[in-house]
Amino acid sequence: MTWLITGGAGYIGAHVARSMTEAGERVVVLDDVSSGVTDRLPAEIPLVRGSLLDREVVDRALADHAVTGVVHLAAKKQVGESVEQPLAYYRENVHGLTVLLEAVVAAKVGRFLFSSSAAVYGVPEVDLITERTPAVPINPYGETKLTGEWLVRATGRAHSLSTACLRYFNVAGAARPELADTGVFNIIPMFFDRITRGEPMRIFGADYPTPDGTCVRDYIHVADLADAHLAVARRLAERETPGDLTYNIGRGEGVSVRELADLVAEVTGRTTPPVVEPRRAGDAAKAVASVDSITTDLGWTARRGVREMVESAWEGWLLRHPELPAD
Repeated sequence: MTWLITGGAGYIGAHVARSMTEAGERVVVLDDVSSGVTDRLPAEIPLVRGSLLDREVVDRALADHAVTGVVHLAAKKQVGESVEQPLAYYRENVHGLTVLLEAVVAAKVGRFLFSSSAAVYGVPEVDLITERTPAVPINPYGETKLTGEWLVRATGRAHSLSTACLRYFNVAGAARPELADTGVFNIIPMFFDRITRGEPMRIFGADYPTPDGTCVRDYIHVADLADAHLAVARRLAERETPGDLTYNIGRGEGVSVRELADLVAEVTGRTTPPVVEPRRAGDAAKAVASVDSITTDLGWTARRGVREMVESAWEGWLLRHPELPAD
């Protein structure tokens, strides 16, 4: 098998590319480097620079490297931005996927793994979110991911592709400092950013029906997420009959925002109490994954805890902010 990883120079993509390569899989990366960092990739991984919207580039990448499977990670993924720019999100996330799938079908590539998101569920009022929980997204980003799932499955059925859709929960941490998230869009980097500027961490809402009044979320270490991709890709490779797999990727455990803020303060040594601000529209009180399906089917389970996520993310943050004391 040779796997094309789209978006493989990104935060998650580089972890997936390295995990698969270190496990002996042949990998090539396609990335427009709009948000990716080429230095994240080891020299032995070929990099094709280009956009999924350019069919010629996609066709050439598949043919030149004799690709037999695709791991599709490239996407725009900021919820707030998707509300402001829905057309851009549908163009990149849905039309880009359409172009890629057309090329995959033409090249007779038989396996396709799609990076989806827990955003497809919206704000379900359940203790544990299973893959059978109704998908009712509440923002354009979540809509594009659900539409992408529909498109992947429909293409699989029509053209005998083995497909998988992985619904990530909250991704954090780094396998090594140089691979850390460079964006400030997820909660842990947002906390670090406030600390760096000498400002208190912000908690949005402390009156939710949860033990401490703050939102509860399921966090997954990016290295565990990468290992999940490897496990699913190998299952797709060994299947003789085409079909679809859909899995939640999380730890199955909830951590409140206040608990996370306390842990960040402990790890960083910055003990200024967080400030509580009004709730944000669309935030669910609790969103925790049931991961029984992937554990039962593939034997995969997350091995790293939230402390390791925060500590490894902080190491990456310090690497990019050498002016900060480590403690």
